[in-house]
Amino acid sequence: MENEPLIVKIANNVASVRINRPQKKNAITFAMWQALFSTFEALSADASVRVITLSGAGADFSAGADIAEFDTLRDGDNARVYEAANSAAFAAIRNARMPVIAALHGVCFGGGFGLAAAADLRIATPDALFAVPAAKLDLAYPQDAMRDIVGAVGPQMARYLTFTGNRVDAETALKAGFLLEIVAREELERRVAELAATIAANAPLSVRASKLAIHAELSDDATDSELARAAGDLTFASVDYSEGRAAFQARRKPEFIGQ
Repeated sequence: MENEPLIVKIANNVASVRINRPQKKNAITFAMWQALFSTFEALSADASVRVITLSGAGADFSAGADIAEFDTLRDGDNARVYEAANSAAFAAIRNARMPVIAALHGVCFGGGFGLAAAADLRIATPDALFAVPAAKLDLAYPQDAMRDIVGAVGPQMARYLTFTGNRVDAETALKAGFLLEIVAREELERRVAELAATIAANAPLSVRASKLAIHAELSDDATDSELARAAGDLTFASVDYSEGRAAFQARRKPEFIGQ
């Protein structure tokens, strides 16, 4: 398993997904894009999982798509197939039932930046660098991925990143709102695990409703609004709502079951 391009582990209601190609700066192959999609789809359907963390092995999060494949897999008609695999991976992260936390260090470029932008929360180390170098390759980002980027950094920074292809450091990304916080490299794994545990201990239906409501507010889509409303309605008559009130009154820690 340690030699697989994606390493997936589940413990204490938290799933961790690690991109595992450190010798290539975790550059993502076409097969890995497909694996990211299927992995996040499977985890999203797993009722035992309440949070997903996404990280990269070695010194970097991800250098993005593996350019070595572009001559064949991203040429001519194949380009649309390749882009569809990108979009599916981004969507699987964006639409995951539970929150996704991205742990970022080293380079976070191109498709790697897109994966991070699709996540709900992002924590980085001081050495993290971010870039969207599509203009240097005459490539276009799919609109759904661009929506993630605009939502994560704002339209002005999105324009700067995509028009110039320039790199920005962690402090700049933090000021743009892309990052929740910056922590020391040796603290990154612990801090992400701590945040994941905090979320996993909360009521899953409530967290899900909040995620959908935030997504609906950003998308301004009627279908998204209806999904958010329905998710909110589920909390009112849930077992966990009764448990939360009982725990509050008894001054004890609630034990939520996601029902």
